[in-house]
Amino acid sequence: MPRTAAPLLTSPIPRVADSDRRRTSASVVLRSVLEHGPVARSTIARLTGLSPASVTDYCARFAELGLIRESAVLRRSKGVGRPHLPVDLDDSRFVVGGVHVAVPHTTVALLDLRGRVVARRELKHEGTEPARVLAGAAEGLAALLGRAVNSTALGVGFAAGGWVDRDSGTVVEHPLLGWREVPVRELLGARTGLPVHVDGHARALVNAERLFGRARGSRSLLHLFAGNVVDAAFATHDEVHHGPRSQAGAIAHLPVPGGTERCDCGRTGCLQAELSERTLCRRARAAGVAGGANPMHVVGAAAAGDAVAAGLLLERSRRVGRAVGLLLDVLNPERVVVTEIGVMHREDCLAAVREEVGSGRAGTVSPISFPDSVLAVAGGAVALDVLYRDPLAASPEVI
Repeated sequence: MPRTAAPLLTSPIPRVADSDRRRTSASVVLRSVLEHGPVARSTIARLTGLSPASVTDYCARFAELGLIRESAVLRRSKGVGRPHLPVDLDDSRFVVGGVHVAVPHTTVALLDLRGRVVARRELKHEGTEPARVLAGAAEGLAALLGRAVNSTALGVGFAAGGWVDRDSGTVVEHPLLGWREVPVRELLGARTGLPVHVDGHARALVNAERLFGRARGSRSLLHLFAGNVVDAAFATHDEVHHGPRSQAGAIAHLPVPGGTERCDCGRTGCLQAELSERTLCRRARAAGVAGGANPMHVVGAAAAGDAVAAGLLLERSRRVGRAVGLLLDVLNPERVVVTEIGVMHREDCLAAVREEVGSGRAGTVSPISFPDSVLAVAGGAVALDVLYRDPLAASPEVI
């Protein structure tokens, strides 16, 4: 597909401010189509504050790239006037690959431009050596793409817990995997032949929420991820905070009042040691809960009426609620999203978190919008965020 020619400029070197303005305008137009489509160009102009001519130009360029298409349904403004063809996202042509590396397994997936998972596989780890894990992920993606015969891959998003540096494409440190300074972008790119974008999974899921989830439109958003790794992310005015070398959100060693778990760092009561799924599973096994080696088995046991399993999940949710309360005190976000198996699958666990944060702030807390595909969405959202932030630069040729 040929690249769209750049518009003629009055100066041979565009000013940075003009470049930023064009990038922002392109982003808001494509996101308006994502959120409101099928939508009239005149409506996009009203929603974005851009001129109708600018909106028409951006839509024409997106159509050439295959990102949007005209709807087949004619519409009239309030039933009168000249009918027009609204535009909508074209979610039939392109996909992005997603890779999420967790402690026990890697999830590979394909997502369409609406963030929907169209295919996925879970690859159990037989060892956590980085090159081996990433080679397996590349092979898994290749298998999914081989069956997606009518779709073109735009790129690959990679997400993981721990310290992940977006700019360098590196997993700086993931103690549970034993990874240090792993050049994921380079290794995975060489294996797939596709552009690779890398970020931490807590930040990736904030981007998924702001693009495709229930928290879309929130002015500030806090996300707490409690799996084997416990970390957080914070976004304000549609920007996720990364900090120097993307180290923001490292909350694993925050102290939990009353915590009793010994942490690998040598202290007692660190947040990750208390909330880790490994801790939940160990406690479940000690309590005789069937299938206590897998956190979802604990959820299943609770659903089947096991009061001990339900009690373990509720206690974990209360600890999650205390952690959320601490972060709310510091950041005071408009919305809080929690990724934690109890909260995602049980109303009583969500109620326990809300009770801990207090009645005045309980309504700000909700579970992640993708409970059945959270890890698949995390990986793909990294690449989709690149597309929606700069859709002309991140076109199908160069994403």
